[in-house]
Amino acid sequence: MILRDVTDEDLPLFFEHQRDPEAARMAGFSSRERDAFMTHWRTNVLRPGNINRTIVMGGVVVGHIGSWEQDGQRLVAYWIGREHWGQGVATRALSEFLPLVPARPLHAWVAPHNLASIRVLEKCGFHTVPHEDPAEVLLRLDPT
Repeated sequence: MILRDVTDEDLPLFFEHQRDPEAARMAGFSSRERDAFMTHWRTNVLRPGNINRTIVMGGVVVGHIGSWEQDGQRLVAYWIGREHWGQGVATRALSEFLPLVPARPLHAWVAPHNLASIRVLEKCGFHTVPHEDPAEVLLRLDPT
């Protein structure tokens, strides 16, 4: 596995990944149209202060992982193309990504029905923390 910087050439594949209806359902949000997706990535995701990597397995781009600051919390998220689900990609990518993000605590929001993603985060040391919104599960990685 290689975690490398995101390039403009990666964005069309990331766009297709988020268009997958099953992946969008698991993530718990609607897909963006192409122009909105590209604008979001170029103006929000790839801005300075954020840490983003493309996940490459066997020379193939399989997804992305990133971290950003929002509402006073450092967050992490990842997206793996559905054809690569169930192969340990997310767990391995997150394990390799965490040393790139020294800030702790680190948080992740997950749709409550996305049990696979919750399990990935738990395997990497995150634990569920109470909060008021039942539409999402909040997990946190505390300082060691």
